[in-house]
Amino acid sequence: MNAFQGRRRGAEESGSNVIRKMVFRYLPYWPLYAAILVLSIICAVVYLRYAVPVYEASATILIKDEKKGMDNSQLLQGLDMLGSSKIVENETEVISSRQLLRQVVSKLHLYAPVIQEGKIVSRSAYTTSPISIEVREPELIRDPKTDVDPVEFTYDEKNKLVYIEGKSYPLDKWGMTPYGELKFVKNINYRKGDNDDPFKFQLRSVKRVVNSLVTRLVVVPSSKTGTVLTLSLQDEVPKRGEDILNELISAYNTAAINDKNVLATNTLNFVKERLRFVVNELDSVESRLQQFKTQKGIVDISEQGKQFLATVGTNDQRVSELNVQLAVLDQVQSYVNGRGAKDGIVPSTLGVNDPLLTQLLDKLYTAETEYDRLRKTTAENNPILTTISDQIARLKPTILENLAAQRRNLEASKRNISSSTTQYSSMLRNIPTNEKELLEISRQQSIKNNIYTFLLQKREETALSYASTVADSRLIDDAESSIVPVSPKKGLILLVAVLLGLFIATAIIIVKEVLNRNVLFRSEIEELTNTPIIAEISQDSSKEPLVIGEGKRNHIAEEFRQLRTSLGYMGINARKKKVLLTSTISGEGKSFITANLGISLALTGKKVVIIELDLRKPALSNIVSVSRETGITNYFIGDKEADEIIKRTPVNENLFIIPSGPIPPNPSELILSGRMTELLTYLEGIFDYIIIDTAPVNPVTDAYILSPLCDATLYVIRHGYTPKASVEMIDRNNKVRSLKNLAIVFNGVKARGIGNYGFGYGYGYGTGYGYAEGDEGKGSKKKKGIVA
Repeated sequence: MNAFQGRRRGAEESGSNVIRKMVFRYLPYWPLYAAILVLSIICAVVYLRYAVPVYEASATILIKDEKKGMDNSQLLQGLDMLGSSKIVENETEVISSRQLLRQVVSKLHLYAPVIQEGKIVSRSAYTTSPISIEVREPELIRDPKTDVDPVEFTYDEKNKLVYIEGKSYPLDKWGMTPYGELKFVKNINYRKGDNDDPFKFQLRSVKRVVNSLVTRLVVVPSSKTGTVLTLSLQDEVPKRGEDILNELISAYNTAAINDKNVLATNTLNFVKERLRFVVNELDSVESRLQQFKTQKGIVDISEQGKQFLATVGTNDQRVSELNVQLAVLDQVQSYVNGRGAKDGIVPSTLGVNDPLLTQLLDKLYTAETEYDRLRKTTAENNPILTTISDQIARLKPTILENLAAQRRNLEASKRNISSSTTQYSSMLRNIPTNEKELLEISRQQSIKNNIYTFLLQKREETALSYASTVADSRLIDDAESSIVPVSPKKGLILLVAVLLGLFIATAIIIVKEVLNRNVLFRSEIEELTNTPIIAEISQDSSKEPLVIGEGKRNHIAEEFRQLRTSLGYMGINARKKKVLLTSTISGEGKSFITANLGISLALTGKKVVIIELDLRKPALSNIVSVSRETGITNYFIGDKEADEIIKRTPVNENLFIIPSGPIPPNPSELILSGRMTELLTYLEGIFDYIIIDTAPVNPVTDAYILSPLCDATLYVIRHGYTPKASVEMIDRNNKVRSLKNLAIVFNGVKARGIGNYGFGYGYGYGTGYGYAEGDEGKGSKKKKGIVA
């Protein structure tokens, strides 16, 4: 738990440090931020003052979507038989199509907008112009290059005349103008305004206006599952935005109705044409059917077939009955003819419906039975027997004659029935063929009749649908504009102005600091070299070469005192007292640091000598106000001894200087002479501190010659002056020829920002500490970034 709290505390401190660094990094430039913010806000206010406000008009319509459940009532479905359900996604594209928008542009004459030109901005006169302009052929200005510049006109309301370039044109009549054939009509949206600026009109290509509407028109579903579409359009004139949306919805519904009407008209014409053709075909088939039935004698072939089949069956049965009857007659005849030989039984007359034959057979049978009975008991010549025999003889011819007559009748009936059966059988054999032909004719008749009935029904349905055509959408809300403008938004514009001002100011600072090739921040030095930074010296605005002395308590004096203290951490003491100062290039303040460090050490009561060994561009003598006519060069050549070239400075009684003397032609060779070592040995016995000011390392090698003879080397880097590449070379050069006990003094650190607002470039958020003049006894104001 403690580890977690520690990590959280560390993260909070890290975040706090980042914020603090950002504040100290950019806060010194607050005047720049303030100036740019004020300028940005002024520009935003001016823009808001003259920007043309834009309003948003919106309307909603309901689409009959086949996927999302827009069900019609059965009555509406019956009336709208040519309609079809819509898909919301498709209708979205249809509504925003260029074809419909082109109709809107032509209907509202948007290709000829009227404007009022003000002193600074121009505004649309859609509702303030008394007239509007129509072009007979607006498509002729389709090329954007042919767009006409604004043309000024005046309107004489009393005489109903429009004047263009001194020529008058009447209202509501087409007239040829220098800009094409135009017609001026009264503006139905006219409302007299307070502005007296002149009116101008401009002819714009329909294509350009349509493209402008396409980019501004938004058509979206109100929800994912709904079928309501929301149409919105932004326009500087609220009334024009409303008119555009309303006209677009009207054009959409008109197009849908026109599609239905075209479909209904084409369908109706097709049905009528087909009806005429089908009627002719139906008449032909019916005539063919009538002719076929007449020729074949057919009324109902099915019933007739059944009757023929029944008749044939009946005839067959009757023929069988006749055959039975003929057989019975044959038996009776055999009986009659054969009765005299032997007795027999009278055959049955079943099937023979002749009662006379039955009676004759009964009489014959009775007579023959009586004759046989009497013959057994009576003589043959008995009158009774003779009478009965005569009776039998008379009955047989009669019976045979009756049998012959019946046989003739039966044979005749049999022949008639056979003839009829043959005829009906022939007709039955022809029935399948006739039935097939009749079926084909009847099928054609049925098909044509069904088509005829179907077309009649569709004709009536189409006529009914044509008479009751409605659109596949329903208007929910008419177009209505917003009360307040949607653009420009005052709060957003001001916010953008503030953010843009902050961005511009920050960009200026970044460009000024980040893109600078010279050293600006202590952090840059630390990134470029591993050499420690022993002190940071601020830039003094007074431009005085000596910034430290008795009684001086300013922050620069304190920074030199801090440098003096830091020498102890480098090992400078009573035994090791030689300090070498050098830099990369001339002008980095090496001599300035030498002089003021020497004074700082002298103020402690120690005897300090500074040696002016920058023999090429000596400046130290002038800083401490000592003549350099005689100096170390005289010592090197043997003209003077060591005690003869040491001079007391007027700055402090404990500060001495060995001037450079005359500038020699060969400084490096003089330094390499053995007398330099002798001089240092001599000085060590007299002085507590020896400070050597030598030439920069970039042009010459004097510092590398002298550094081994010294105990520490201070490398001066000047803020905003020393190139970063030179700092990067310090470590690289030390690998070949090192400077002994090297440390860096960051000199001339300027206050960041505009004016003297206190934050420096040391750690990025302030350097040094010290007492302000007159603060003695009040404590110190310690700042971060001081010597390690």
